[in-house]
Amino acid sequence: MGIGTVVKETPTQAATRTIRGFDMPLLVIVVALIVFGLVMLYSASWDFSRAANDGDAMYMFNRQVMWLGLGLLGAMILAFIDYHRWRQLIVPAMALTILLLVAVLVMSEARFNANRAILNGSIQPSELAKLVSILYLGVWLYAKRDMLKDVTFGLIPLGVILGFVGGLIYLQPDLSAAATVLMLGGLLFFLAGGDMKQIGGLLVVAGLVAYMVVSVSLTGQQRVQDFVTGIKDPLQASYHVRRSFEAIVNGGWFGVGIGKSLSKVTGLPVPPTDSIYAVVVEELGWVGGVGLICLFGALIWRGLVIARRAPDMLGTLIASGLVIWIGLEALINMAVMVGLLPFAGNALPFVSAGGSNLVTTLAALGILFNISRQGSTSNVSDDWRSYGAVANLRWWNGRGSISRAGRLRSAKK
Repeated sequence: MGIGTVVKETPTQAATRTIRGFDMPLLVIVVALIVFGLVMLYSASWDFSRAANDGDAMYMFNRQVMWLGLGLLGAMILAFIDYHRWRQLIVPAMALTILLLVAVLVMSEARFNANRAILNGSIQPSELAKLVSILYLGVWLYAKRDMLKDVTFGLIPLGVILGFVGGLIYLQPDLSAAATVLMLGGLLFFLAGGDMKQIGGLLVVAGLVAYMVVSVSLTGQQRVQDFVTGIKDPLQASYHVRRSFEAIVNGGWFGVGIGKSLSKVTGLPVPPTDSIYAVVVEELGWVGGVGLICLFGALIWRGLVIARRAPDMLGTLIASGLVIWIGLEALINMAVMVGLLPFAGNALPFVSAGGSNLVTTLAALGILFNISRQGSTSNVSDDWRSYGAVANLRWWNGRGSISRAGRLRSAKK
């Protein structure tokens, strides 16, 4: 079967896989992550919330449930809004996001030595910026898909867009969020079919920028230094990582049981947010920790399947960007807790306490469900093949080579 051939599902197969177009495997995975997250947040936040909120042990959990309800409502609405409408909505959405990022700097509500939130810490615009940046870049790259190899229309405008948004986030300062936006931009440029020379140049520039940022940022220098020290000798790692190691070792293979973590009450920093993966492994053991990794792996797999089946290149770019973003956030959070990356402060999607991250993650999944609904009922258009020219998601079809545009055209004959 040729690469360009579109395999159409029978009505019975489509009905089995979807309910009114919703991708059932993805829905099951998302429900499992939400339930898992609520259980672990309840366990991790009880003592921390009681100490931080005048004895109200349920404060953080109740707020998370409230944000969950809002996020689910938003996801349901977005699941029924045609993702092509973002071509008209994305400019106002990006303008609003930039205004919110500027408002963070103007209002200067300092929390934990950073200005990242507004409205008494209720809204963190950098989380919204990640989502909107993916949508904006997807729409922009789709519109400029025939001019990406021209530096003046491809790499330079992309750098300006990412640099402006990333710079506003960096000033908060939120180094990890700024780095995430830049990485996602480069990834989407690659998936859209950007010239390999431009991509190589982008990587070099990104590396230099990252080096300069770390050089002038005391926070960045300290985190990198702690990371290098911890790699050489785990006993000399930062206090946060050492306490995380203690929790993980204490958990063993099967954990001490839900609600029985000792580290969360004996000094593990912010167990309901940044450190919640350490609590997961301590209470559920390596089995629970690996199980959570498998859930995120399944989410990424299903998202890439939806991206491959998207009706056009726009859907493919957006779906790929959204699901890889969620996976990247999870990977960074978990890798930090086991000492494999410098401390970044990323939330663990679905699990860490935080309304902004939860709502934006669910919004991303709502858009992903809309793409899956259209992909299950629509014929795949030809313009998305440029995505397959640089990143063939059908690796499991046994073809080891990367397809070229000419070969795709010949495959259709």
